[in-house]
Amino acid sequence: MLINCVAYQNGKKLADLPIEQIHDYLAQPDCFVWVAIRDPDDNELQRMTEQFRLHELAVEDARHGHQRPKLEEYDGMLFCALQLLDCDEGGELLVGEMDLFVGHNYVLSLRNRSQQGFQNVRARCEHEPQLLRFGAGFVFYALIDSVVDRYFSVVHRLEDELEEMEERLFARGDAGQRTIHDLYLLKRKLVTVSHAVVPLNEAVARLHGGRVPEVCREVQDYYRDVDDHLARIARTLDSLRDMLATAIQVNLAMISLDESAVSKKLASYAALFAVPTTIAGIYGMNFQNMPELKTSVGYPLALLAMLVLDLLLWWRFKRVGWL
Repeated sequence: MLINCVAYQNGKKLADLPIEQIHDYLAQPDCFVWVAIRDPDDNELQRMTEQFRLHELAVEDARHGHQRPKLEEYDGMLFCALQLLDCDEGGELLVGEMDLFVGHNYVLSLRNRSQQGFQNVRARCEHEPQLLRFGAGFVFYALIDSVVDRYFSVVHRLEDELEEMEERLFARGDAGQRTIHDLYLLKRKLVTVSHAVVPLNEAVARLHGGRVPEVCREVQDYYRDVDDHLARIARTLDSLRDMLATAIQVNLAMISLDESAVSKKLASYAALFAVPTTIAGIYGMNFQNMPELKTSVGYPLALLAMLVLDLLLWWRFKRVGWL
């Protein structure tokens, strides 16, 4: 579905265009066209290919989707695949995709499986005509920068989840299978975010310093800023993974301690029952030559012995923390 199709010249908006007129504006000097499409079908993709003369290999990647973040150059045209990340109200991580085709006088963005809008990016660019004068290179930067900024909010959400799990981890009786399950779900989210960030960091690093593509040359300092942001996110993800691994180990250790405590309690109660059982078993054998059986105080003495020994054992177990 077509979202926007707009022509710009010298940093100012010229007009909203029908798709059929794109080629006419591309022929004008100092003019570039910015087109945004959401969930394109094959017909829309074919029309864009004809209007912008897109490379067939890049179009094939965009058609199939589910691309690893990457940056490729085809005859002066850049193709960039990015993953769009967001969290729903339940904390579930949502993954979409945006494919960008960038030439010296056009930017085509194809957004798939995502409800995130980029109207704010267009508004930002139009309110900065002195930067929009740089054309497609600046728009390309603004779109990547907006995607990376949303990565920060996702990472902060994951940090909050980890802090909440750590608090639950030390709550009484909460170390168990449910906590391990939640920790592993969080680990999967971290891996998903890392798969979106690390390859993109490698791709953006090619847009500043060294052999910079022509379309990005005048704004390469802005791409360096995006590269710094991605490096910060990557370092944060590494730190979160280390903390998560520690939390998993602590949780397993606490489960082991809980099981050990239960074993100690069971052993203590078994000892408390074993003493009277042993005494009763000995004097219940009814042998003839057992003098205690013939005394009148034998029965109360046996009960008293059971009680005293059990009290001593209970006191000892209580003192060492087994009960």
